Amino acid sequence: MTKEEATMVAFEIVAYSGDARSKLLMAVEKAKAGDLVTADRLVAEANECLVDAHKAQTDLLQQEARGDNVEVGFIMVHGQDHLMTTLLLKDIVGTLMDVYKK
Repeated sequence: MTKEEATMVAFEIVAYSGDARSKLLMAVEKAKAGDLVTADRLVAEANECLVDAHKAQTDLLQQEARGDNVEVGFIMVHGQDHLMTTLLLKDIVGTLMDVYKK
């Protein structure tokens, strides 16, 4: 895999993770305002974005496992950081949603 190809995958991870993060934060705002239906929809949409980000990440892992050289640059590190912090946010938002539903 070329550096350019790895960079494009990294941008995918950043974009999907960023979309998920935005949707999760909007879900909390909707839940706080009492709009639980919209909040649940936004969480579901965020989960779809995270699945797409994870697919891109898994493709890279599979390529490296096959012995292909995957050059990791700062953009890839940024993408992984975005994905991991958004996954953590997803867990936190899940707990907040439970609180707002009571």
